Parts: sequence; structure tokens; C-alpha cells
Amino acid sequence: MARGTFGERLKRERELREVPPEEITLATRIGPRFLEALENEDWDRLPGGVFNRGFVRSIARYLGLDEEAFLAEYDLAHNAHAQLLEQKHAAQKIENRIPQTPLWIPVVLVLAVLLVLAGAVYGGFYAWRKYVKHRAAATSSAAVIPATPATASAASAPLSAVNSSPAASPAATAAQTPLDLSVSASATTHVNIQSDGATVFDGDLHPNENHHFSANSEFVVTAADSSSVLLELNGEAMPPLGAPGASGTMALSRRNLRQASGGNPQP
Repeated sequence: MARGTFGERLKRERELREVPPEEITLATRIGPRFLEALENEDWDRLPGGVFNRGFVRSIARYLGLDEEAFLAEYDLAHNAHAQLLEQKHAAQKIENRIPQTPLWIPVVLVLAVLLVLAGAVYGGFYAWRKYVKHRAAATSSAAVIPATPATASAASAPLSAVNSSPAASPAATAAQTPLDLSVSASATTHVNIQSDGATVFDGDLHPNENHHFSANSEFVVTAADSSSVLLELNGEAMPPLGAPGASGTMALSRRNLRQASGGNPQP
């Protein structure tokens, strides 16, 4: 411990008189460790109480100093030390009374923050997926052009005509040349082709593709994009299935060949 005013003066008075610690120990029977503790004001190494005062009185008397003055200085230094200890003890008691934060509270706070972050990430991912689905649905809806009422009527008319057309006799059908239908497309579109009531093609028709189909009496052709489909019946070009960009359906029979040769084609 660092020396204060009392301890420094005690040591200085002893050294001015050239009195070694061993001499004081022999003369006063005060142990050398107690003399050193007084000069260093190391109060914890002293017995305390009247013993300390007796040590100070004996040393002052042997050195020829004013005993009462040295005792007063000792009391001041020792009391200051005692007050400092009391303040430390009081501060320690106050600190002990303050409840410490339980260790589980920071852990709970960290977990709560992690849960909030995880929820934010999941919510953002869910919102993004919903936005992508909505955008894809909107794009698909915009790409499909609804058929006009006229187109719908044209689509249904040939089917009714098929149902109402009289059936040819087996002998006349056998004598006639089979119908040959050539189908090509200027742009990719979906096409359905029925030959004598049976589906012979149902799929996407691509540019530069040419398909031939045969029938005894009739073809029914339906296309998603009417203007993209090019039809030839027995080598004769047929009119478009419907309006550009709209779906259409057409029934083709030998009557269409007669109308085409007569200069009055019918869709």
C-alpha cells in the first residue's frame, strides 16, 4: 500500500536520527513487520485497536518525538482509512442489493430477434412467389384473345351442318374419290382435325410443316388462330377459317370443291 503523511513522517524522523529498524525492534520489542506496516500505513497488517496506538507511542518516545502529536496524526490517518473502508463496504452492499439481470433474458431477446428476422425473410419470399404467380396469370390472360360472337356462331354452324347433312349411300361413297386435305401454317397455332367424325390430329402446327389427311365425306378443322392455317382440299385452296387472330372452325366436304370450282367459295 502506498504511504501517506503519517507513515512518511515516521520513517523520515527515524532515518534523520540514523536509527535502523532493527534497533527500534530491540528497544521497543515491536516486530519489524509491524514497524514496516506503520511506515507504509498498511493497516491490514497491524493488530489494530490499542496495540497500534501503543506501537506509535513507544516509537515516538524512543526517537524523542512528541508522542501526543504523533498519536493525533496516527488517528487522522487511521480514521481516514476506516472511512474509506466504510464507503467501499456501503457501495458493495448497494451493488449487492441491485438485482442482476438473469442470464435467460438476453437469450430470449436474441431468439426473439432471430424469429422476427426469419418471419420477415419468409414473408418476403411468400410475397415474391405470390407476385410472380399473379404476374404469370396476368400475362397468360392477356395472351388469350376471346372469340367474338360471330366466330362462335361460325364455330357452331358447321357442326350443326354436319349433323343435318344427309348421309350418302354406300354405293355412291365407294364410287367417289376420297377427299385429300393439305394443312400448313404460317405461324405456330393449335389445330384440331376430324376426319369423318374421328380425330386425326390435335396439337400445335408449326411453320414449314405440311400434313395430309384423307376422308370419305367430310373434314372438320378448328384452329386457335384462323388466319395462320392454310387449307387445300384435293389441291384447291380453301378460304380462311375465320377472322385474323381469332379461333375458327370449318367443315370441308365435296360441296366446297364444287363451290370453289364455281367461283363462289363458302367458309
